[in-house]
Amino acid sequence: MKYSFITIEREYGSGGTKVGRRLSEVSKVPCYGIEILEMVSQKYNISVERIGRYEETATNSLMYSLYMMSQVQNGNVNMLSNEGRIFLEEQKTIQRLADAGEAIFLGHCASEVLKDRDDVLNVFIHAELPNKKKRIAAEYGIPEGDVESTMKKFDKKRANYYFANTGKKWDDLRRYDVVLDSSRLGIEGCVEFLEGALK
Repeated sequence: MKYSFITIEREYGSGGTKVGRRLSEVSKVPCYGIEILEMVSQKYNISVERIGRYEETATNSLMYSLYMMSQVQNGNVNMLSNEGRIFLEEQKTIQRLADAGEAIFLGHCASEVLKDRDDVLNVFIHAELPNKKKRIAAEYGIPEGDVESTMKKFDKKRANYYFANTGKKWDDLRRYDVVLDSSRLGIEGCVEFLEGALK
């Protein structure tokens, strides 16, 4: 089966963002990650950095997640926190981009936003610890002594944000259609695999 949309969730340091960007280059299908935040930031006239701070405050509390989801589903925008409004706008932005045509989405709970479509391939990209450490140090300029704590911080942020807004575990690999190990396949191997899935 060929897909119109690919959503990519990825471990920090796995190269998942690079996979999405490279896939966009070779397939000519637009890729949206930070661009989603930039669109939301323009609408609300707040910085991308501030939105990032909202995402960092997301909690892994089940009660908070249930409350957030109930407010969103009931359309009670006025009852939402700033974080909730930002997430709701991210959801709407992803839907608008998907309505406009084929797309690759990096993070932002896109798999959950597009769950009612049948032409979406949900992907999780991970890597072996030594590979992640090497990539984080080399590509992000993180000092070797800070690599592991930085990696844990970002993965925790992603997991908490995902759970706070979906009530589901970000790293539950059973939830994804495809799980790729970039340590074994390499960036280009992951791209080649996913390119074959796009229409």
